[in-house]
Amino acid sequence: MLILAGGAYGAEMPSSKQFTNTVGMKLVRIEPGSFLMGQEEGGDFDERPVHEVEITRGFFICTTEVTNAQYEKFRPGWRQMSGKPAELSNADDEAVIHVSWQDAVDFCRWLSDKESIPYRLPSEAEWEYACRAGTTTAYYTGDELPQQYYKNQEITTGPEAVPLKVGQSPANAWELYDMHGNVEEWCLDWYGPYVEGRQVDPVGRVVSEFRVSRGGSHSTLVKHLRSANRMGALPEDKHWLLGFRVVVGEMPGGKALPAVGPKLHMRNVSQKKYECKAKVDMSKPYFEGPVRFVRNVEHPEKIPMYSHNHLPCITWCDNGDLLTTWFSVKGKKDKDSNGERGREMTILASRLRLGANEWDEPSEFYKVPDRNMTGSALINDRRGMLHYFNGVSVAENWNVNNILITKTSKDHGATWSATRILNSQRGALPSQPIDSAYCADDGRLIVPTDWSEAGMKGGATGLWISEDRGRTWVVTEKPIEGIHAGVVDFGRGKFMALGRSKAKETMPKSVTTDNGRSWEYSLTDLPGIGGGKRCVLRRLKEGPLLLVSFTKGKRKNDPSSGMKIIDAVGNERTVYGMYAALSFDDGRSWPVRKLVTAGGPGRELDGGAWTRSFVMDENNAEPMGYLAGIQTPDGMFHLISSALHYRFNLAWLKEPMPAASPGPGESAG
Repeated sequence: MLILAGGAYGAEMPSSKQFTNTVGMKLVRIEPGSFLMGQEEGGDFDERPVHEVEITRGFFICTTEVTNAQYEKFRPGWRQMSGKPAELSNADDEAVIHVSWQDAVDFCRWLSDKESIPYRLPSEAEWEYACRAGTTTAYYTGDELPQQYYKNQEITTGPEAVPLKVGQSPANAWELYDMHGNVEEWCLDWYGPYVEGRQVDPVGRVVSEFRVSRGGSHSTLVKHLRSANRMGALPEDKHWLLGFRVVVGEMPGGKALPAVGPKLHMRNVSQKKYECKAKVDMSKPYFEGPVRFVRNVEHPEKIPMYSHNHLPCITWCDNGDLLTTWFSVKGKKDKDSNGERGREMTILASRLRLGANEWDEPSEFYKVPDRNMTGSALINDRRGMLHYFNGVSVAENWNVNNILITKTSKDHGATWSATRILNSQRGALPSQPIDSAYCADDGRLIVPTDWSEAGMKGGATGLWISEDRGRTWVVTEKPIEGIHAGVVDFGRGKFMALGRSKAKETMPKSVTTDNGRSWEYSLTDLPGIGGGKRCVLRRLKEGPLLLVSFTKGKRKNDPSSGMKIIDAVGNERTVYGMYAALSFDDGRSWPVRKLVTAGGPGRELDGGAWTRSFVMDENNAEPMGYLAGIQTPDGMFHLISSALHYRFNLAWLKEPMPAASPGPGESAG
């Protein structure tokens, strides 16, 4: 319930310029006025278009954020029961943290009932208007923020002890403290993109998935403390960067903007179930590609696509479409880039529609405002539902900062359910999904997740397992060796995984027979993989296990890299790059190995992300990349790397590589 009007409380509004309420909060009056909302130069994608806003109703706003002592008058003992790190925000005069949006609204309602005047959260426009205090620069201090405002303004891996006492840095011209930093502050509005044109008393969108937060916080980069910087979170989320401040005043009179319409990958999605029939003779070898699925967008001012596009996942839809997602973030060559740790990171999607030869133009799939979004997975549960999983960071960085979320679709991805948080305790459980997720033959959902806190040298992976179609989940007790692991299972409780470990020369194998309570670790004879590489491990419907991975080294003809294969005429030769291997004995041996290449004369391709430009020919394939793959019901295997899409069948996998072309002066015979 929201507080809708002051008159309902009966008491007269304060007539002075400032007042102190019954719990010790000092509030000052903000007079009506106009300002330019947003930031063009140096601002983020969602701070545009800059637009004029008129605030027609004055309001009172607390000079500081709500403190522990003030909040505990509403909820006694909050500091002990909130679940926040014990070393953060314990003093009475430190900002309260680990409060959800509803917690903040409930506090306002309690205070309204207590004092008979209307307390609420500020609208996003009111917040920026009050923060700027008549200024037009990046901060109310100018285009730079002095060091005296800083509280650990750098990228951190996890929560760090920082004094959060309110009111310690200089106030702005309207006597407001901590508008730049200390802790983020919940706002009233649902989050959504800005629109062109002058607005009067705006209140955001009529609905979305995220509530706005503002002001930036400790333990993040200073650029996120700007007056115009927009953040947001799932309303039920709570963490060590997020608190709130209150205002007194009737609700703004503006009309909420409509909800954002469906993105391109959700439009005109066929609802006809496709009877998957092979379009080619599957008894004969078939290979096609690669073609690019990461396309450039036609209107970059409308779709937040950046230069570094990576970490894909893929699934099939029951209508015959393929759906893929990946993250997009500023790359090394971009201004103000923090690489894969960046807060601007968003999840894009593309759809290959049944019968189409080209993937759709990318569109935004999922984005919690100003949060790093590393780690995604997609599953078709073979009973009419798609499942999506993502890690959502507290700020920059990933993994230990993540919550794990999920969404589902019953209409081939045309619409999706509201976000559900599976793991709200950041750092307690593995929460960075990998696209080796799958639905087992018995209907269980298996979601591998990188597990940085497992304490295993070289990295580790955990498994989230659901036996009831995603309603409840358990997490394996012990880790798989290596990050980004590919996983297959042989019935309830028994799994095999192949991982990436910087501590091993060859690929480590992990096997459990007790649902992950313990694992047996060993090494394979498969090349170990390192940075910029992720393998695919799947059981094919025909029975064999398929591994797609990479030889050692990053470029062709590296003397320390390569893999020896026997070609169709019995000759042994060394090949380089992405290879496929088949196992017919549940991963004990991999007798079939071949390069994933179209062969023929060398041609230059753009592999995107870390792969970039490479040459593909009969001895050289894509040298590195993050792989994802799925076998569709018609038997075709679809493999995507960081930017490219390949398709092939089992008959092609079993076929030996053709003999090498003769060199100069040699004959084919």
